[in-house]
Amino acid sequence: MQYADIVTAVLGAFVLAWLADLLTGRRGLFATGLVSGVGAIAGAFLAVRVFAVSTMDQWGWVLWSMIASAVALAAFFLFRSKR
Repeated sequence: MQYADIVTAVLGAFVLAWLADLLTGRRGLFATGLVSGVGAIAGAFLAVRVFAVSTMDQWGWVLWSMIASAVALAAFFLFRSKR
């Protein structure tokens, strides 16, 4: 399958968002999904364009995108406003 790495990155970001939403009990899957997706895109950009540690043909950028997604979710829950 030609786009297996992209599908894996998208599904991984969604699973991380779902797990974060499940663990916090907030029931805001859209917000966590948005944060996780933006983090995954940023991680892929950092891996491919900024640091050039992998190309889009390799699987290294998927790991970078999952790490960046987890960091973005952690920052989201750490710095969100608590009314």
